[in-house]
Amino acid sequence: MAAPQLSLKGRALRFLSMREHSRLELGRKLSKYAQEGDDVDALLDFLEKNNWLSQERFSESLIHRRSARYGNSRIVAELQSHGVNGAALKELKFGLADSEVARACEVWQRKFGAVALDAEGRGKQMRFLMQRGFSHNAVRAAMRGTCPDDD
Repeated sequence: MAAPQLSLKGRALRFLSMREHSRLELGRKLSKYAQEGDDVDALLDFLEKNNWLSQERFSESLIHRRSARYGNSRIVAELQSHGVNGAALKELKFGLADSEVARACEVWQRKFGAVALDAEGRGKQMRFLMQRGFSHNAVRAAMRGTCPDDD
């Protein structure tokens, strides 16, 4: 016996019960299942009105998941790809800037642990951190081998 088809609202709630989604991402997922007569935008408005869908919660969730491994530029680019823009994005950037050097040091320490002695090793370490989205200042601070939280 086949499982009954979920309504569009049921699918949306199932997606949201697994993790937070941005409005753009959830709309993209739901549009695959929308049938004639279904209004995805009206459903998304309903979910936002009832506080089941929230850009703020999504942003905080994404930052929490990504901040231990990635730098500010990579996180901000991912937020922009999910449709987070404007004043909310500026506020999130400001909040991320405070901890970027410490996060870069932590990532560098986990991956390498020691300052490279030759230029090739330093280049490898710098490229690794830059590809993770850390700023030049954060990379330079991490490459010194002394993190701000070391006492």
